[in-house]
Amino acid sequence: MIHSDVLIIGSGVAALQLAKKLSCDINVIILTKSCVAEGNSNLAQGGIAAALALEDHPDKHYLDTLEAGRYTNDRKLVKEMTTMAPSLIHEMAHEGCMFDRSQDGGLLLGLEGAHSHNRIVHSGGDATGKNVMNYLIEETKDSRIIEEMSVFELLVIDGKCIGAKAKNNHGETQVFLANHVVLATGGLGQLYSLTSNGETVAGDGIALAYRAGAEVADLEFIQFHPTLLFIKGTCHGLVSEAVRGEGAVLTLMDGTRIMETVHPMKDLAPRHVVSQTIFDYLQAGKQVYLDIRKIQDFTKKFPTITKMCEENQVDLLKGLIPVVPGCHFLMGGVKTDHYARTSVQNLYAIGEVAYTGIHGANRLASNSLLEGLFFGKRLADLINHTAKKDLSVYPLIETSSNKTRKLSLPEKSVIQANMMKYAGIVRNKKDLEEHLTWLESFQIQELASYSLDGESKEEIQVIFMLITAWLVTKSALLREESRGGHFREDFPFEEFGWLEKKVILKHGQEQGDSYEQIKAAFAT
Repeated sequence: MIHSDVLIIGSGVAALQLAKKLSCDINVIILTKSCVAEGNSNLAQGGIAAALALEDHPDKHYLDTLEAGRYTNDRKLVKEMTTMAPSLIHEMAHEGCMFDRSQDGGLLLGLEGAHSHNRIVHSGGDATGKNVMNYLIEETKDSRIIEEMSVFELLVIDGKCIGAKAKNNHGETQVFLANHVVLATGGLGQLYSLTSNGETVAGDGIALAYRAGAEVADLEFIQFHPTLLFIKGTCHGLVSEAVRGEGAVLTLMDGTRIMETVHPMKDLAPRHVVSQTIFDYLQAGKQVYLDIRKIQDFTKKFPTITKMCEENQVDLLKGLIPVVPGCHFLMGGVKTDHYARTSVQNLYAIGEVAYTGIHGANRLASNSLLEGLFFGKRLADLINHTAKKDLSVYPLIETSSNKTRKLSLPEKSVIQANMMKYAGIVRNKKDLEEHLTWLESFQIQELASYSLDGESKEEIQVIFMLITAWLVTKSALLREESRGGHFREDFPFEEFGWLEKKVILKHGQEQGDSYEQIKAAFAT
């Protein structure tokens, strides 16, 4: 057994910001499923939103965040995050994080969808995530990072989380014990056949928390990014919203601009509006393109996208990039309070895996890296002021390599295709119920309690995908309205009665207690 003060599961921006901000006398272990430089944070092409311009203000950033989130956001947290954003950027720049600058030396501020002002800070054009991760990796080089370690169980004794079990590349189980256990595992993009997410991002943290008895909330709110590069039926990566911010427009092959009459902000409308519009054209058999011909020096401004297009034989001289919407970001997640504490004592969640309420029903562009930085610091402040407790006496943690029984599991690709078809961009009761019945044929509640010690990493991944897919589908069925990233064609409008409700699921309490009024979040 390996002991630490803080065990962080995941290695993205939120995880590394937490490790960076923890006191140097706190022993930290970071477990990552692949290697520290992989994952969604590293892939992030967009920037970090912060009201830095003279004509801008954090209150404007706050209002834009609420509008994108369809006013279901936790307003207190949004206010605190948008207020802190400029100081977070200035601190990182002072410490050596290289942000793009204008000719006069000031920070270069870009525009993205649903923002009312230029306030997006980039690094290396469309390589912000990669550069910020490199900065944080350097800043946390003294932390112990263990790569290729797949966590498959959170250890909960008498209502307290005391650690986790994980399997290494050889399938051997190791036990990690800690005073504080932090989920920072990212989202669930790989539940879907079309996604911008990294290969390892498949909803593990949601399944881990649910199996441990923690509450999960609003998993129906999933953002589908409007513009993934789409070649011969396959997604090949993200085409950043910043491209539209620079003047690209969505068109059909004949030049028809599809967003002209859909929304006042046209091509910079909120992501759910753009995604649903593109989806409608695709359903009608019409391919949608991103027309980049008005952008000067495209290859210099977007080197990552340029390389991706060239690798997939897209002729940028023609100026048309074929795009499709795909699963991009989870607004729901493991339910936390204002300090990242879950409903299980000593278990925390930060980053995309967490439901903090900041994003509401739909995340505003470039608020994801910001939320990770904000909550990484916030949780570090909490832990730094929490007296260490002596956990030198632990109960015996047993492990076994024996299979309990042979499981009948579907292929990952089948789960992904079904999620895209039945619980994707456009949903309805019939499809959701049909999908729920299929998922429940795999005995989800049994899997949620089933010992995974004897299962392989591959089998555990499928089990986690089934559990998380069931939770998403159940949540989407319960919310009988359309709002933000959740669109029900049988309930196509926002319903006022749902504004202050959230869908909460907890293992063993799925029926009857699914709705809870949001309280402090809507205080004036």
